[in-house]
Amino acid sequence: MGVRVADLDRPRAERLAHILARDGSECVWCRRTLAAGDRNLSLDHLIPRLKGGPAWLENELAACRPCNRARGHTAPAAWLEACEARGLEPNREAVARALVALREAIAVRGGQRRARPYLDGQLRRLGLD
Repeated sequence: MGVRVADLDRPRAERLAHILARDGSECVWCRRTLAAGDRNLSLDHLIPRLKGGPAWLENELAACRPCNRARGHTAPAAWLEACEARGLEPNREAVARALVALREAIAVRGGQRRARPYLDGQLRRLGLD
């Protein structure tokens, strides 16, 4: 599921609409129902930008603002475990699919030197390597 270069220039609202269509209309972490234009809808970078994660569709998931704020820069595997410990049922399939798609996108596009080892660690931790 590659992303065309033109997709990278989409406005934020269009990116969020695409992500909701791709992954379902819910927060990936708590499964709260979300819709385009919802004030609680936010764009969560699976590999945090601080850790070198790119602003690519493969690295972006829909999350409600409370989950996105609470997660901060926590690693995806650790945050999945934290959500489950709190009794939530995060969308592990969407997270796994995004991590694998991001690995494939980096292999095709190159770059992302800082993100690669972080991504590889998350894939290993989730048994996706």
